[in-house]
Parts: sequence; structure tokens; C-alpha cells
Amino acid sequence: MKKRVTGIGGVFFKCKDPKKTREWYDKHLGLSTDDYGTNFEWRKTDKPEEKGFTQWSPFSNESTFFEDQQSDFMINFRVENIEELVKTLRNEGVVVIDEIETFDYGKFVHILDNEGKKIQLWEPEDSNYDQIVEGRTF
Repeated sequence: MKKRVTGIGGVFFKCKDPKKTREWYDKHLGLSTDDYGTNFEWRKTDKPEEKGFTQWSPFSNESTFFEDQQSDFMINFRVENIEELVKTLRNEGVVVIDEIETFDYGKFVHILDNEGKKIQLWEPEDSNYDQIVEGRTF
């Protein structure tokens, strides 16, 4: 099997007011945000001509994106070959919450860690993601 996790794809967290939180991070820390947060753009070590992204996103406390867990945050990990990885994880006894979803910008699935924290796995299509990203922090 190829690598499992290749990097952090995003950090998602709950807050009282996502708009004010984005504005605070923009004003005080210089994050260039859109309605979803911001993206940190970087270059792949083994293919420097290709971009990669890490998303930072504040969510409303009422968001259902964090369903199935008690935590107020979720980590998204970038992975290779998500289908093969999900099969391997299931064989290892890892709880896979849902089925793999496919979008133009990648494939996603959610798992639980040993303490029940929800983790999102993302097999990105970075060239397509690059076309839709608005908020970018360099």
C-alpha cells in the first residue's frame, strides 16, 4: 500500500460566530478569509510544480458537520488511494462512519479514532481545488 496520511488537509473547529472569528483572524493574524475560512497554499516536496492546500475553517456551534462526536474540532488528513486505505482501516478494526463521497476537488470519508474523535480523510484533486479556492493566505 502507498502512504496513508500525506499531510494535514484542514483544521475545522466550532465557534460562537464564524464571521466574527474569520474577521478577527484576518485583522490580527493576517488570514485572508472567505465564507469557509482560508487555505494555506504550499508546494509538494516530490513534485514542486504542483500545489497543495491546507484549509482552516471556523464553523458555527450549531453545525452538524461535527455530528457523531463530542469534540469542537476535527482534523482533515490528506491521504493517497482512499479506497484502498478504507479497506485496510476496516480490516484493522477502525470505525468508518460513512461511505466515500466524491467531488471534483477530491474524495472524502470519516473515521473515528480510538477515543471516538471524528477524523476526515481527503484524497485531494489539488488542480481542481485550486480553481475554486477564494480565501488564500500566503
